[in-house]
Amino acid sequence: MTTDPGTPPLAGVTVLELGTMYAAPTAGRMLRDFGARVIKVEDPRTGDFARQWTPQHEGLSLGFARLNSGKESIGIDLRRPEGRDLVRRLAARVDVVVESFRPGRLEDWGLGYDVLSAENPGLVLTRVSGFGQTGPYRERPGFGTVAETASGYAFVNGWPETPPTSPPFGFADSIAGLSAAFGTTTALFNRTRTGRGDVVDVALYEPLMFILGDLIVNYTATGFIQERVGNGSGSASPRGIYQAADGQWLSIAASNQTIALRLFDAMGRPEFKDDPRFATNVARMANNDELQQHVKDWVAQRPRAEVLADLDAHEVVAAPVNDARDIVEDPHFRERTLVELAGTRLGRVLVPGPVLHLGSYAGPVYEGVPAIGEHTESALTGLLGLTADEIARLGSSDVVGPAPVRAA
Repeated sequence: MTTDPGTPPLAGVTVLELGTMYAAPTAGRMLRDFGARVIKVEDPRTGDFARQWTPQHEGLSLGFARLNSGKESIGIDLRRPEGRDLVRRLAARVDVVVESFRPGRLEDWGLGYDVLSAENPGLVLTRVSGFGQTGPYRERPGFGTVAETASGYAFVNGWPETPPTSPPFGFADSIAGLSAAFGTTTALFNRTRTGRGDVVDVALYEPLMFILGDLIVNYTATGFIQERVGNGSGSASPRGIYQAADGQWLSIAASNQTIALRLFDAMGRPEFKDDPRFATNVARMANNDELQQHVKDWVAQRPRAEVLADLDAHEVVAAPVNDARDIVEDPHFRERTLVELAGTRLGRVLVPGPVLHLGSYAGPVYEGVPAIGEHTESALTGLLGLTADEIARLGSSDVVGPAPVRAA
């Protein structure tokens, strides 16, 4: 890899982040990862509620730190007309506004796209909400858990004998944030051709509904409703998670014909390749329980490392089931994926870096987590040209928050 960090592809793009909690700040982090300047607007008294998330270490929310490192924070009270006026003026001087209020809130505040784009025709307004800006459910509030159930994900996640299950992390929020970042960069690219901005409308549930595969097309084509199938995919066999003799777990994904045949060789069962029960994927799915038992029994005979080595030698797609320690100690992830979050009270900690890599750009530095309103004065001075006296007046009336001592 080149030692030249390269020019970030979004260098020169300024983002005003009005989003809180998870999905919209994830979009902000994605944009920041590739060079955008992200200015986060927070309530000057309480800040983003994500600052109160657990787990915490040394008084700092780990989740907030992961999503917001490298951003700037300005404290503005949007409940006050003067605060909303500041946001309107800021929106006239940035490229992107990311927000996650309930649909209609910006319009009620006089900050709808018609108003903002009249002053800044090139503005991209990225809107993340529970159910989107249109449709019968547009006014419903929504968090990730609701998206994970409404999308159909929770219904198919788990085992037949267990209840529908949501994941123990912000799954829908993360995917919505990634989608919002993609929509934002798409709109920015289109702006280079048209000179005009756009509105990006992301519902929390829609990106998750898309990645669920063939649930909808299957039902509408055949009437079949997919149920929970545990670690199987419902479409290819053998595939799953298996326990080795030492109690450790690994995954095998023999999801196409050639890999399945190589797996049979690795198992020492070449006769399965011509067995009518297992010779094709359709046959394997029809006899999935029987085939899965063969795979389980084979894996269970040896320690995980030996099984994985044998699978690797036969070019079968497989991997260990990693916990956090496994990931941190893995040389591949240390070289390619994990980056240090520096300049905080957390000590030397690692976080996952950018979700993709560009040959011309080495990636960002992750340093510092802003305190509430830490950049209020510098941002308002730099973008709006406010004087120290004007900022002091706004601070005395609690429209903006004074810059506190850095908390991170």
